Amino acid sequence: MDLIELIWMLIKLVVVVNVFLSLVPVLVWLERRSSAFMQDRLGPNRTNIFGFKVFGIIQNVADVVKFLLKEDFRPAAADRLMFNLGPWLVFLPAVIVVIVIPFADVITYGGRTFSFQVADLDAGLLFILAIASLGVYGFIMSGWASNNKFSLLGAMRSCAQMISYEVTLGLSVIGVLMIYGTHNGTSSFELNHLIRAQGETLDVFGLFTLPKWGIFVQPLGFILFLAASYAETNRLPFDMPEDEAALVAGYHTEYGGMKFAVFFMSEYVAMVTASCLVVILFFGGWQIPWVPTALLVEHAGLVAQILLFLIGLHLLGGAIFFRHLVTHERYAYGIKPAHRKITDKLKRPGVYAMGLAGIACLGLAFAVPDQIDGLAGSLVAAAAQIGAFAAKLGFFLFLYVWVRWTIPRFRYDQVMRLGWKMLMPLALFNIFVTGAVSLALS
Repeated sequence: MDLIELIWMLIKLVVVVNVFLSLVPVLVWLERRSSAFMQDRLGPNRTNIFGFKVFGIIQNVADVVKFLLKEDFRPAAADRLMFNLGPWLVFLPAVIVVIVIPFADVITYGGRTFSFQVADLDAGLLFILAIASLGVYGFIMSGWASNNKFSLLGAMRSCAQMISYEVTLGLSVIGVLMIYGTHNGTSSFELNHLIRAQGETLDVFGLFTLPKWGIFVQPLGFILFLAASYAETNRLPFDMPEDEAALVAGYHTEYGGMKFAVFFMSEYVAMVTASCLVVILFFGGWQIPWVPTALLVEHAGLVAQILLFLIGLHLLGGAIFFRHLVTHERYAYGIKPAHRKITDKLKRPGVYAMGLAGIACLGLAFAVPDQIDGLAGSLVAAAAQIGAFAAKLGFFLFLYVWVRWTIPRFRYDQVMRLGWKMLMPLALFNIFVTGAVSLALS
């Protein structure tokens, strides 16, 4: 590895980790506002800094300050080392797996190949499954070290649940590997290979074509994988290890301050990682339907125009939306009426700046040349693929929130019955059907 490759890897590492961690406050805000909308209430709207509420996101700032200033309590009978180490054993596996996730196709320039993943491993899929499964040790360690019966019960539930659904998770992936996993006669677990294999098309009775995504060739596998990933991240309706109604929060009952914040961040980072894996295995990853990488590079000028046009429309739409909120959410609890007029006047310039940025992007869309060659064309194609990956990822992150506030919590016996008696047999059945169909078609 020479200096240029080392610098490129460090840049990717810093950018990817920071983007993933930055998604946590955004997801917290999204969950609060979305749940409020689903329950016909306002959501966070009171916390402010000098009158600036930023549509409720200042509540996240208040939470961070609270976590930093809250007492770092530890039970007298707790094991000091294990108690302090537990949250980090949950957090680190969730963060480490992001280094193998590809966000765009590779770029070849000047005899060098630049990939848009921190580490391009031949066994990338196995790496994710292996590292992500280590999080259960953090749950068990935290619950046991707390010396609290509720924490211990939560740890035991976490162990049983995660092992149960990891079996289904692994079996549901086998069907995908049976279809996409063979490369040059050998089995491949490389994530970019699995994505490129989904760039092909399926002819549906000669009437139309579909992208050869996992959702179309493995619909049952997709459903099983999605359900198992929800259970693996301990999200409703599978949050049995926490279950505040019965276990007072389970394995992290005794944790407060920044230690609890680490558990909190781990859950959201795990959500992002699981959603990335769903996108890669079943929705083509960075693939744009019916548009291969070579075609994107060939028409990079048109792609740049479309990207700038879409960004401009989103900025204009956001400006109109936020302008509506500024007009109809003028109330700021605890702020004097005389000060509200001032803060409202200060908010409007930001909305107008967003609108002007949108108009500027629309203008640039018509100024971009029709032909973009070389490295610039490849970068435009990569930007389009990163945008496609981000759009798919955003949908599944919102689906996490939607499911949590729609489906009630299962009982513990129902969770175990679902995992062992329903999902696992279906995963085995899916492998059998996939093998039979593949053999018949070959």
